[in-house]
Amino acid sequence: MASIRIPAPLRAYTDGNEHVTISGRTVDEGLRDLAGQYPALEKHLFTDGKLRSFVNVFIGEEDIRFLDGVDTPVKEDDRLMIIPSIAGG
Repeated sequence: MASIRIPAPLRAYTDGNEHVTISGRTVDEGLRDLAGQYPALEKHLFTDGKLRSFVNVFIGEEDIRFLDGVDTPVKEDDRLMIIPSIAGG
């Protein structure tokens, strides 16, 4: 199964887990599986059922925005990462 690396600010919603095993054929399905495992995480990932614009997801070193977005296929051995945008001035 694929796994996803959880950034430190979101680990409070995954019982402190840095890596979580997910299932799904696409990034969207994998993220929804993640939110199903940890419901408190959903509001940090989705707004109105869509991935929040500031949530960056990578498969390996590839940003899904430059692939097929949330429709990007996920293979069993893929390693995904959530990288939240950082704002500041």
